[in-house]
Amino acid sequence: MTTDNKTWSGRFNEPVSELVKQYTASINFDQRLARHDIQGSLAHAQMLHEAGVLSAQDLADIRRGMAEIQAEIEAGSLQWSLDLEDVHMNIERRLTDKIGDAGKRLHTGRSRNDQVATDIRLWLRDEISTIRRLIKDLQAALLDLAEQNAATVMPGFTHLQVAQPVSFGHHLLAYVEMFGRDDERMADCRRRTNRMPLGAAALAGTTFPVRRETTAALLGFEQICQNSLDAVSDRDFAIEFTAAASLVMVHLSRLSEELILWMSPRFGFIDIADRFCTGSSIMPQKKNPDVPELVRGKSGRVIGHLTGLIMLMKSQPLAYNKDNQEDKEPLFDTVDTLIDTLRIYADMMRGITVKPEAMRAAVLQGFATATDLADYLVKKGLPFRDSHEAVAQAVRHAEQAGCGLEDLPLTVLQGFSTLIENDVYQVLTPEGSLNARNHLGGTAPEQVKFQVARWRELLAADA
Repeated sequence: MTTDNKTWSGRFNEPVSELVKQYTASINFDQRLARHDIQGSLAHAQMLHEAGVLSAQDLADIRRGMAEIQAEIEAGSLQWSLDLEDVHMNIERRLTDKIGDAGKRLHTGRSRNDQVATDIRLWLRDEISTIRRLIKDLQAALLDLAEQNAATVMPGFTHLQVAQPVSFGHHLLAYVEMFGRDDERMADCRRRTNRMPLGAAALAGTTFPVRRETTAALLGFEQICQNSLDAVSDRDFAIEFTAAASLVMVHLSRLSEELILWMSPRFGFIDIADRFCTGSSIMPQKKNPDVPELVRGKSGRVIGHLTGLIMLMKSQPLAYNKDNQEDKEPLFDTVDTLIDTLRIYADMMRGITVKPEAMRAAVLQGFATATDLADYLVKKGLPFRDSHEAVAQAVRHAEQAGCGLEDLPLTVLQGFSTLIENDVYQVLTPEGSLNARNHLGGTAPEQVKFQVARWRELLAADA
């Protein structure tokens, strides 16, 4: 008979090799699920008692033992055993050591398959709630900066070429909108994550009179997984979360790229507070935007985890397979990376110094009001295609003269269209361009202030 320490070792004639123990154990990373494992076990024990499977004394002993184990975990005194493979068996063995047979009865009517699926869902729904709060904090930081710069003119770009004047506040609000959709995706993902697998047991359910509705209510699950095979084997909720997390990181990476460009002396639009930057070991003058650069890099890491989880799941037959042990490390790292990034990003955005003079000077370099001049001519009665051609000629002339459209004398402008009058110069200023776009979704300062107020109401209502 084997003397292996495994709970299932009675089936085997020899112990598991040390190499296999090292290769298959998950305790080094899944111990972070301990609190949720205890939470699920306590609800399971309560349900078993109400179903007449556990005595009142057993339930009391389990509650007492779990409280002591939780205290040991928080104190860092619990000794995690590689021989016991995972967080579930470590806690169960410690419970049995403390309370005897009552600890052995706890696993009645469940399997590690539905136990781990439950633990991950309990853990992930809490992490999603944290992430949603952090997204809103970042949005709040962006809103403050947008409000301060509602009338700050900067060049808007397409193809990274100067296109039209926009408000810096309006530009920041674009990211507020992106993060708003990210928050919506996280909320949707949390609803699908918050479905209870417990009661599915290994794959086929259990012969014990479990009351899954009772356990779900105790654990705060909104729904119960309706098919036992599906409940223990799929990780689509983890894939969905990682996809949503990847999109958050993509949006953060896009903003990071802009911050990096804007901080460059070639732009000089902003400065990032020193506490988020580093210097060079050889060049004394350097101030490097390390945080946004790292965010840009870490976005690839999270996207890689998404690809890995999809590949993990794509060829698995029903039901549970050991492959699924590999879901935790990429999922854990995705959560850690996203939470750390959101926390530091909100703080960093509150340390941004805006340089409006440099932004306005950049607007004047790229004929950014050319479209405004074309619109001006259309309003005077010229067909748009003819207007487009007339303004293109004016731009070419100004470019050859080394000046802006607003610097061309009226007589020169009238050479491109006799419809042009002295009021054209109001149109050719960056501020005039902004104010002319005073409609829902436009870049006018009044619209920026409206959107800031709107978003603050939305964030307050969702707090």
